[in-house]
Amino acid sequence: MHSGKFRVLLDACVLYPAPIRDLLLTFAGFRFYQPLWSQEIQIEWKRNLLANRPDLSEDQLNWTIERMNDSFPGANVTNYKQYISNISLPDADDRHVVAAAIKGKADVIVTFNLKDFPLTKIKSFGIEVVYPDKFVLNVVDLDRQTAIQGFKKMVNRLKNPPLSDEDVLKTLETSGITRGAIKLRKLLI
Repeated sequence: MHSGKFRVLLDACVLYPAPIRDLLLTFAGFRFYQPLWSQEIQIEWKRNLLANRPDLSEDQLNWTIERMNDSFPGANVTNYKQYISNISLPDADDRHVVAAAIKGKADVIVTFNLKDFPLTKIKSFGIEVVYPDKFVLNVVDLDRQTAIQGFKKMVNRLKNPPLSDEDVLKTLETSGITRGAIKLRKLLI
């Protein structure tokens, strides 16, 4: 796993929590990998976030999605629906994720929902499914110095309110990036 040539489809569940989305996209901005998503994935995380966070507006989240698409041209996978009928998953509603990964030539799908993407159903497509915490650990292990540089850049962008490295690490831990946060913390010392 290295460089913008490594293609990673980010599932809606890892784009939904802002701290994880921010970390993953910051790492992508440092060219650890090429992020991928689809409009359907974007709609899914936005819909779920709006349902759970009445303090956010659809305009705010649309702005975020526009910035994501502007920052990563080519990340938004289209014309993948023809693959859906050939995919069998425990939850048929997740087939669009694998279809987008196939069309986008993804090497990996990053998701919290490992049970929804069993290896027996995915391996024939040549795609690995990785839990986000493990993915973050892998990124950090690739190039610790650049990963720390990316993490610091992300923290420095947080202005309202400003947060410390430790504040962000604690937030990542509570969001499910536990081992990744521990690794980053050790490297920051």
